[in-house]
Amino acid sequence: MSSTPPPTVVHGLGVSPGRVVAPAVLMPSPVTEPPSGRRLAPNADHAAAAERISQASERVRAALDEAADSATGDAADVLHATAAIAADPTLVADAVHRVMDDHLVPERAVWEAAEEVAAQFAALGGLFAERTRDIHDVRDRLVADLTGRPAPGVPQRDEPFVLVAVDLAPAVVATLDTDRVLAIATSAGGPTAHTAILARARGIPAVVAARGLDQQVTDGDLLVVDGGAGTVTLHPDDEQVARAKALAAVERTFDGDGRTADGRRVELLANVGAPADAEAAAAARAQGVGLFRTEFEFLDRDEAPGIDEQVSAYRQVFAAFAGRKVVIRTLDAGADKPMPFLTSDDEANPALGVRGLRTATAHPDVLEDQLTAIARAAEAETADVWVMAPMVSTVAEAGDFVARCARHGLSTAGVMVEVPSAALVADRILAHAAFASIGTNDLTQYAMAADRLLGAVAHLSDAWHPAVLRLVAETCRGGAAQGRPVGVCGEAAAVPALAVVLVGLGVSSLSMTPRALADVAAVLQATTSQECARLAGLALAAESAEDARETVRAALPVLAELGL
Repeated sequence: MSSTPPPTVVHGLGVSPGRVVAPAVLMPSPVTEPPSGRRLAPNADHAAAAERISQASERVRAALDEAADSATGDAADVLHATAAIAADPTLVADAVHRVMDDHLVPERAVWEAAEEVAAQFAALGGLFAERTRDIHDVRDRLVADLTGRPAPGVPQRDEPFVLVAVDLAPAVVATLDTDRVLAIATSAGGPTAHTAILARARGIPAVVAARGLDQQVTDGDLLVVDGGAGTVTLHPDDEQVARAKALAAVERTFDGDGRTADGRRVELLANVGAPADAEAAAAARAQGVGLFRTEFEFLDRDEAPGIDEQVSAYRQVFAAFAGRKVVIRTLDAGADKPMPFLTSDDEANPALGVRGLRTATAHPDVLEDQLTAIARAAEAETADVWVMAPMVSTVAEAGDFVARCARHGLSTAGVMVEVPSAALVADRILAHAAFASIGTNDLTQYAMAADRLLGAVAHLSDAWHPAVLRLVAETCRGGAAQGRPVGVCGEAAAVPALAVVLVGLGVSSLSMTPRALADVAAVLQATTSQECARLAGLALAAESAEDARETVRAALPVLAELGL
């Protein structure tokens, strides 16, 4: 007689809040490597075999671009970027060469050519190294196409489920059917990797870095996924299931008024990556836009867009928030967003190289044109337009940027604080800049010396770490000294418990994916500003990110009451 195993809780990192009760479905094993040295028959048509690679490349590219066209924001960007890899002429030409000269079968030729490209990316290091996962995703799709297998992807089931995997490629998360895939749980990954960012943007509860999870779960096991607490419960008992379902059934909306329980105002803003995102943010009643990323206009191009084209795009976002604040960030090129007309492809460590505002040194015309476009768009609309520069490291850079903005009539010019040096001299930077906005993703990466997209150091890429929080506190002190507001527009702002800590440190605005607004607002409205400060002190005094997270969550019973 068999008995039901007792409940088992596996701890990971909660990267997208929400509770789900559903059976597990394991992501299938990846496409296997074709046998080494497998060659065409002596009488085979080599040209025809080589042509199959080009055809497969086109089919895979078209499928990914089609999926991208039906997606928005980060999901569309990731899919288009993956499609570009599938159509990479270097990859295809190398594979064709291996068929024609080495007589390899097409699937083996593709495998070896992709490994060569991946090795080149890995040698570049930094954020380029993380793109090897995308290259391997494309490799598997091409090999599957050439061997007549279904494209790698999510299994089909009749009932909704929790998708369990070692890790997931961004292209997979971007195309998930959210009516079927109710939650994600992975044994690898990190809180600021593309997978986590896309899960948050799409509102899919997710837990990552739950080590060993894929080895403990079998298809059909009932799971409770808590994306707020960062836990996955295997074989939950009836009480655990009932409570999770009750909490999951609660629907919250944001009333458009960010505040603490004692009435302290906290602006709750939205991160926007494209004009279409602005409409969703306005519908979610965001109080404004705290981060308008402008890269969408520049990606996948051989030259910068013209001023008129930029004006048209910017006006769409400004119009969606008429009369309200819109913080627009100038171009953040470089690192994981290479642009051939601005950045070099041979930097040894692009994350520490020429990116963000640094590109203006060699290409001042691109920044000048963008500021011209922003000014024209702002003049044509009624939004309260603030402008900020990414990757500011010194007082001189801040002063120069503010002066550039002033020449274009843009009076509210600020900086992104993503580099520890900027946090440590925030008082002097904010003597020039009108405001600061902390990008916690990059600030964590640089403070912890851990590539935020690299799974091997994912455990270090955590904005809860007291070292990161001390940099936030230092930035807020600098802002207070100059009477300047300091906001947060990184992924940390979307985590309700961490949002409370950030407010306690002195942050006056939080910008996030619109889906997180209601949860963050609910926790803030149940917490006084004094309690926020007390919890911030507990987090600063912790020894680790895990300690800080657990201590604050234990001291915030409202999280459990709200199912967060």
